[in-house]
Amino acid sequence: MALGSSTPLSSTTTLSSPGSPRAHDQKVVASIQENPFNNPRLQASTVIEYIASRKGASSTVYVYDVAEQVGFGTLTKEWSKQSKDAAPVVDLQTRAGAGLSLVGRLSQGTSLDGVKGTVLTAFTTPSGLALMAPSFAYLPFASPSTRLIVQVPTVTSTGETLALSPTLFPLASIWSTLPKNIAVLLSSTPQQAADFAAISYKITSSHSIHIFDHHSATREIGHSINPLPEIEEGLSVEEAVKRAGYQLFEYHGDNQATTVVVLLNGPLALSLKAALANGASGLGVVIINVLRPWDDAAIQSVIPSTATKVHVLDEVPNSVTQGNLYGDVFSTLWDASPKRSILSHRITPAQTHKFTVVSDAFLHFIEGITHVTLSEPSLAAIKKVLLFSVPKSPLAPFATFLEELFIEKKGILSRLLIDHDVFSKPGGITASRLLIARKGVSENLAIQAALPLDPETRGHSDFLGILDQNLLKSHSLLKHARKGSIVLVVTSWSAEEFSANISSTVAAEIAERDLSIYTIDVKSIANELAVQATFSNAVQNLLLEIVFLRFYLGAAATEETVLKLANTSFDDVVDGVPLSKLSGYAWSKLKLVTVAKPEDVTPSEAPSLKIFEANAIAVETSEGQTVVNGARLSSWHDAAKHLLFPAVFTPEVETDTLQNPALRPEIPDTTFLVTCTVNKRLTPLEYDRNVFHLEFDTSGTGLKYAIGEALGVHGWNDEQEVLDFCAWYGVDPSRLITIPVVADETKMHTRTVLQALQQQIDLFGKPPKSFYTDLAEYATTDVDRYALRFIGSPEGSSTFKKLSEKDTVTFADVLKMYKSARPGIERLCELIGDIKPRHYSIASAQSVVGDRVDLLVVTVDWMTPSGSPRYGQCTRYLAGLKVGQKVTVSIKPSVMKLPPNLKQPLIMAGLGTGAAPFRAFLQHLAKLAEEGEEIGPVYYYFGSRYQAAEYLYGEEIEAFMLGGVITRAGLAFSRDGPKKVYIQHKMLEDSEALAKMLHDDEGVFYLCGPTWPVPDVYEALVNALVKYKGVDPVKAGDFLEGLKEEERYVLEVY
Repeated sequence: MALGSSTPLSSTTTLSSPGSPRAHDQKVVASIQENPFNNPRLQASTVIEYIASRKGASSTVYVYDVAEQVGFGTLTKEWSKQSKDAAPVVDLQTRAGAGLSLVGRLSQGTSLDGVKGTVLTAFTTPSGLALMAPSFAYLPFASPSTRLIVQVPTVTSTGETLALSPTLFPLASIWSTLPKNIAVLLSSTPQQAADFAAISYKITSSHSIHIFDHHSATREIGHSINPLPEIEEGLSVEEAVKRAGYQLFEYHGDNQATTVVVLLNGPLALSLKAALANGASGLGVVIINVLRPWDDAAIQSVIPSTATKVHVLDEVPNSVTQGNLYGDVFSTLWDASPKRSILSHRITPAQTHKFTVVSDAFLHFIEGITHVTLSEPSLAAIKKVLLFSVPKSPLAPFATFLEELFIEKKGILSRLLIDHDVFSKPGGITASRLLIARKGVSENLAIQAALPLDPETRGHSDFLGILDQNLLKSHSLLKHARKGSIVLVVTSWSAEEFSANISSTVAAEIAERDLSIYTIDVKSIANELAVQATFSNAVQNLLLEIVFLRFYLGAAATEETVLKLANTSFDDVVDGVPLSKLSGYAWSKLKLVTVAKPEDVTPSEAPSLKIFEANAIAVETSEGQTVVNGARLSSWHDAAKHLLFPAVFTPEVETDTLQNPALRPEIPDTTFLVTCTVNKRLTPLEYDRNVFHLEFDTSGTGLKYAIGEALGVHGWNDEQEVLDFCAWYGVDPSRLITIPVVADETKMHTRTVLQALQQQIDLFGKPPKSFYTDLAEYATTDVDRYALRFIGSPEGSSTFKKLSEKDTVTFADVLKMYKSARPGIERLCELIGDIKPRHYSIASAQSVVGDRVDLLVVTVDWMTPSGSPRYGQCTRYLAGLKVGQKVTVSIKPSVMKLPPNLKQPLIMAGLGTGAAPFRAFLQHLAKLAEEGEEIGPVYYYFGSRYQAAEYLYGEEIEAFMLGGVITRAGLAFSRDGPKKVYIQHKMLEDSEALAKMLHDDEGVFYLCGPTWPVPDVYEALVNALVKYKGVDPVKAGDFLEGLKEEERYVLEVY
């Protein structure tokens, strides 16, 4: 029954009482504001967030969506709201050019920035950094008061299962493009990560990027992080790193090595360092702590003169991409003496993932390239505990309770890492890995290396706990148990029921591994002892701790010994039940189960058990919310559905009836006054892109629309912004003015200033060049007049272009820039002009929804280079609509029409909100099919960035597929895998079918969305026709052009 012959605990050791996990978490979060150091209950990532978020370090923290999706940045956002000592936070979404807003803020700043300085911090991931990096070419020179620090947690979703990996492959293309004024620091251990985070704020002569292992090291609980020794600011990168006790390049291994491996600091480097600690004759490793600035002399000095071969490991997207580290090393060593062979090894994302989860895979790889035999790090002195549980269940916090038993013990280091898999089981499954050893024993070896969750594992855990009996039926978990070790199953099954409920595959694995299976039903014990409901969960965890201690103490464990230890940690009486009684029940109710070895099982008879794969990171906030991959959840039960289908799990908008606006008779279009009945966000609340679904009641309005038509929305400006402008301009918003009617300057109407500027005048729109010339006539200072005339002249084209396209100034901005130009309010309204209706494809079929019209809209917002937020006028208006609010709309015909013969094949391709008209198509087709009418094949292609966040109307699409309305769906989520996949790639998979439908069967092709994929989609169709219809590319292109004339190749792009 023992976990081993020795244990770090003695019978006299005092154990810690666990307390309430939730209350404990809230206290910990609160205490962080004062001092997060030397607290083993805090992850290093929390310390990094603390360092970065202090006002003394950062002027503003920019939290990119991808960072919060891997559990980094959530706490910083909380602190910003709760503490005056925390820097303000700005949420940003990740896209191409994502760094331009930071560059703009640093380049221009504000008057306040000039006094206090502008030190900006950004949180992003390797994928996000790759998109930001091109913008860094425009960074101004770094100075003590103006610089950028980027904190990069290395976690990337890879493969079809979205497994989390520490791969750095997204950065392969940017290393060589980084400007010389950017330092790049890489850390691997929790202490080093916190130190390098602090160092990045001490370096004032350059901007800094700090890359740290968030896949494992900085998420571990149990390390007591010490603050960085006091070092002054203004140091160079090398000086700051050395003052902190580190080197630019670390060397480990044989000092007379003939073969050297060079790689970036990270979990793989730690694994190799640990293996070399056992001795490996002839082999050494150089670990890169500082990649930029690259120091030729420093790396030459650490490589032994005896080395004849240097192997350089680069993490790259594919095997044909040359890594930049190899180029750095080669340029340093190629003409140095002595001469050495420099060999490149390209590590792909799949290899990195394998090296991370498969035991010994990385060391075997190193042995293969170096021909040096390596010994695994000795783990005999480490007790390895692995627990599988279900989130939000009574025993979900057991791993935290267990960690509390050891966390304060002198001489003992217990480390806990918790991972989640939200896709392989409804409600998710949690794997908690706990390593317990004396301090100094492999304490910097990553938990994932000591206790890998290897899908082909030979078993590594000394103690395996399965805290939900149903997991034995759904997942292959016993393979993680070391041969001959103990497995504890919390179950209500009797011994006979246990054997009957497990599959023959599980029974065979128990026999083959010689596992000792113990069961206990802690819930029934709590019920039998009549424990109050409020204490039941705590008692169940306490019972389980007593059982664990029995196994942990091994041969020294007796009921008296365990009770004695428990008495030093817990009250003598728990909810009226003596601790001795609880201990006695835990001791007596623990059962050893004998499982007979089954007869041989054929593969067809063996049930398919799923494997655990970490694909989610959870953060608990001080309010008790669980944030999973950046999405705030009230329940883990629907976590996977929330990530895949956020539309279903977003709370309903509260109703708030507003005063009805007047109809707009001056608008030349036929208008209708409709009522908003639904305004529902479809993307997660914490997601950077707000895509929302609107429904309007058209009852009694006479509004009719055909499938595919567009709804013109006559939106209003934001009322508060209008009032603020009026106050600045010095005009009374209630004053009556007479201005021309829209589209007919021969007619006038009278309105208040507020009505005019909010409902009619495009005050926050983009001014044309002529506005500058017209406004110049009202300027009272020569400087303003000449500047406005210059911008409006042909010579001022580049200035106008910058103002319009880069700075995205509005009419109001121009007036504030040139304050002396102040025409009267009536004249100003004439100069600016009217708000134009914005048109949105209707996302419903009136034949199905009746007196209703639906829209699918994405909020348009961005940040100017000066750091000012900008919003699309109409999408902002629509996003703010309340249920019951009236909206003026009109109908606009569209090219998106169903063919007269519904048996013709339909090919629909929509990107993002481009899915709107196809929802209307599919609703109508489903109605016809239900009525017995025959419809042709329907191929539906949809593209967005993330399935978890932007699978728009996902459940409806799945229903249309199950109902046979959609014949085939090609779903492309470009950011979900290591390689970007777009709709044209999905179309290429169906090339033969598409060619036949268009060429032979009178098929109709539709594309709706942004313009950028049009050439690639066109090329995909041309290639399909060339390959499967035997036409040359020119004729294939002519054929598609002919389809446009026949309205069988229909584009609605913007």
